[in-house]
Order: sequence, then C-alpha cells, then structure tokens
Amino acid sequence: MADPITFDDFLAVDIRVGRILRAEPFPEARKPAIKMWIDFGPEIGERKTSAQVTVHYTPESLIGKEVMAVVNFPPRQIGKFMSEVLVLGLPDENGAIVLIGPDHDVPLGGRMH
Repeated sequence: MADPITFDDFLAVDIRVGRILRAEPFPEARKPAIKMWIDFGPEIGERKTSAQVTVHYTPESLIGKEVMAVVNFPPRQIGKFMSEVLVLGLPDENGAIVLIGPDHDVPLGGRMH
C-alpha cells in the first residue's frame, strides 16, 4: 500500500477530462508509444502527450476517445517531443495500459473530484 497523503495533497493534483483530437505513432520513443493531442475545453485548451498504449490502441482508434489526465505536471521532454500532460490508465493482467475515461457525457475540461 502507498504512503498516506492528505486531502490537500490530493487536491493539488489537477485531473481533467479531455478528448483526443489527433494521434500518431511515435517511432522515435524507446518503447512503443503513441503521440496524442487532447482538447481539455476552453479553460485549458489543447495539450499534447505520448503514452505507451500500443497494445490496446492504434492512433486511429484513439481519435474522439475521452481520457483522464493530470494537467498540472511540468512539461517533460520525451525524445524530440514535449509531453504536456499525463494520461491515466490501469494495467491489464499482462501489464499493458488501458486508458481511463468517463462512461457518460461530461464537459471537456471537467475536473475530477
């Protein structure tokens, strides 16, 4: 089990819903990955990221998918690509990542509570 955190620690992590607008292969990455451009609504706008999600997803299958992402991490350089958010997922029984997203319509940019 992870070390306990305070409620304020939890509130410091800004997790929002966004819709993937564009996705493409990321062949330069050390491990197979996909680049994504995600719309988080008018307050945050479009941000980009990459993720090692190639087992369950193709770039084409990601277009239009709603995902949850941490939007307040500092940008991180991944090869020649600047990742601006961290999409969230869970490992399947083999460790391959399955993305997390809402199962009902919610406004883009909505913050997780």
